[in-house]
Amino acid sequence: MSKGTDVHAADSHEMIRVHGARVNNLKDVSVEIPKRRLTVFTGVSGSGKSSLVFGTIAAESQRLINETYSAFVQGFMPTLARPEVDVLDGLTTAIIVDQQRLGADPRSTVGTVTDTNAMLRILFSRLAAPHIGPPSAYAFNVASVRASGAITVDKGVRRAEKVTFSRTGGMCPRCEGRGAVTDIDLTQLYDESKSLREGALTIPGYSVDGWYGRIYTGCGFFDPDKPIAKFTKRELHDLLHKEPTKIKVEGINLTYEGLIPKIQKSFLAKDTDALQPHIRAFVERAVTFTVCPDCAGTRLNEGARTSTVDGVSIADACAMQITDLAEWVRGLADPSVAPLLTALGHSLDSFVEIGLGYLSLDRPSGTLSGGEAQRVKMIRHLGSSLTDVTYVFDEPTTGLHPHDIQRMNGLLLRLRDKGNTVLVVEHKPETIAIADHVVDLGPGAGTGGGAVCFEGTVAGLRASDTVTGRHLDDRASLKETVREATGALEIRGADANNLRGVDVDIPLGVLVAVTGVAGSGKSSLVHGSVPEGEGVVSVDQGAIKGSRRSNPATYTGLLDPVRKAFAKANGVKPALFSANSEGACPTCNGVGVVYTDLAMMAGVATTCEECEGRRFQSAVLEYRLGGRDISEVLAMPVGEAETFFAEGEARIPAAHRILTRLSDVGLGYLTLGQPLTTLSGGERQRLKLATHMADKGGVYILDEPTAGLHLADVEQLLGLLDRLVDSGKSVIVVEHHQAVMAHADWIIDLGPGAGHDGGQIVFEGTPAELVADGSTLTGRHLAEYVGEYARE
Repeated sequence: MSKGTDVHAADSHEMIRVHGARVNNLKDVSVEIPKRRLTVFTGVSGSGKSSLVFGTIAAESQRLINETYSAFVQGFMPTLARPEVDVLDGLTTAIIVDQQRLGADPRSTVGTVTDTNAMLRILFSRLAAPHIGPPSAYAFNVASVRASGAITVDKGVRRAEKVTFSRTGGMCPRCEGRGAVTDIDLTQLYDESKSLREGALTIPGYSVDGWYGRIYTGCGFFDPDKPIAKFTKRELHDLLHKEPTKIKVEGINLTYEGLIPKIQKSFLAKDTDALQPHIRAFVERAVTFTVCPDCAGTRLNEGARTSTVDGVSIADACAMQITDLAEWVRGLADPSVAPLLTALGHSLDSFVEIGLGYLSLDRPSGTLSGGEAQRVKMIRHLGSSLTDVTYVFDEPTTGLHPHDIQRMNGLLLRLRDKGNTVLVVEHKPETIAIADHVVDLGPGAGTGGGAVCFEGTVAGLRASDTVTGRHLDDRASLKETVREATGALEIRGADANNLRGVDVDIPLGVLVAVTGVAGSGKSSLVHGSVPEGEGVVSVDQGAIKGSRRSNPATYTGLLDPVRKAFAKANGVKPALFSANSEGACPTCNGVGVVYTDLAMMAGVATTCEECEGRRFQSAVLEYRLGGRDISEVLAMPVGEAETFFAEGEARIPAAHRILTRLSDVGLGYLTLGQPLTTLSGGERQRLKLATHMADKGGVYILDEPTAGLHLADVEQLLGLLDRLVDSGKSVIVVEHHQAVMAHADWIIDLGPGAGHDGGQIVFEGTPAELVADGSTLTGRHLAEYVGEYARE
């Protein structure tokens, strides 16, 4: 070998090598992934893609990074378990860009999570007139503070010096930067015709016998036997607003506080979704959120609202659509802030490039969909100077119109070309097509998956006989005949979000697809304008109300008949077979994991050492039904449980019916005990759909039901939608997948663009008419899709 072609030892580490991975359902998987290339992981839902990419490669990378910190710092961090794998070689730092929703904190906005707001604040602190202070003066999450006091100074002679401290913040003092104020309906707190001793308080947990009830009846500030209607102004003030005061009740020292500050601290300071169901119901009844009258929802104090650049305040800038804001920033030319303007321009252009130009910086981050949240996280990495890192993406095309997928592909290739390793879990053929390397897992889901079926190029995958290979070129054809509508749902003057007084008749008794680019107004039309009334079942991808304790078995009601069957077979009470009740493991309280909350960072869950994640006391696991204990039943995938509960000693018809519905919606691979917090948006939606299929509703509204579905499963979903329509239901689907569009009876296309460039109906008619029309973006993409089918 000539000297010129010698490979330096440092350049020989060109692969990430995984040998013997056994995380979740992986069966001793061994793969070699090329570095600085784009590798796509494919396979049916539940085949083990996430277990390999997130649970093995990314998890071990994170664990190894944690181990580089000093022992002191590690003491504050949770100990991450090493993934079950024999050898992991050639790892680099992994950056995970997943679809977990961004925090629902009311002060978290698109601008704050991407740092664009920080740049905008610096810009205003330099250029705005009148000058009101440093960047913090324009921040809605920084309060203004003034304080004075004395400090001891030792300059040879000790003496006290008076000092004052002041910080100028931009927070609106009335709503504390939330943009909304809470108003409490007093009639929901107490029944004024009763006295406290008669149980006047109607707040959950404030019963007369409970601690709070005893504090309020025994505090001595008012007569507990007098009806609240007869309280004096002073007594009513003490009941509702009194500041914390030390008192003694039944010989115990306690702190008394008025009802309203107490409720604000214990209920309103928490994320509503994290509250227990009965407390959430109370908060929704008793509390109304109205736009703050002082700042008109801008979250800023008067100084920050009235300081402007070219007549535009920071509140106006944050309320602009990002495409308009980018134009405005380009129009500013001030040499003193030239580098800042360039950086801010780049950041705003990234939003537009990634297909999020229709958002505004003041949009609360908790209202973004899973796909939007993932793309917002991407923005932080696009401008990053890091190279030679591993970027891990979880279905980055979720929620994207075929037109936007091409842009997303370009971004993934850009990250790769900077010298990074890009790993993508994906189902869409358009993204699989750009891969340098493909790893296909399967052949089935759950216990039927976990093996590598194919490794190689896209052309090799196409020629292989794997499920993905066979379905890669699947094209649904346009239907010969479409169903006739049996009626129409009239919408008149719809103007939610960016809709421009839309009038439309949505046909009933058929399958209707609502299409258009991301941000064109589809969800606003369907969720904001279709009356939420009798017979309308709306099934979205939003988080399911529930905690880490909730799982498919508890959510669908499946656990009730199973618990009763276990109790009957063993002659004990059903509560033993609930991980939220008597049977729970005392160490983790039946959660199966010990959760470490890291405050400013994402919390980490580690498997409970006592029950090894099984969630139950060991005594409970002695009881069996059909040869299985309760933890083994909860570890079963839906498909296996469907067979298990169908016959023999474990035959439970009620459970079998629920499991059949779960299989129908394509969730046969989910385990019964998987925490709901770990499900993807598409899985959550299909779980809700399975639960609602027994409802009496006549109109079903679905929001991208194909999210997270393998090409082979889309066919099954179309069959399910057909069965719903044939049984007399009306199905309205917001969808980007061309197979669903082609299969629909009627299409309503919104556009022509996103944000204020959308919000209009650009086409109504059958899929065949849309293809023939060819004037809209959707029409052109659908024509290309079915055209390829026609050519084959």
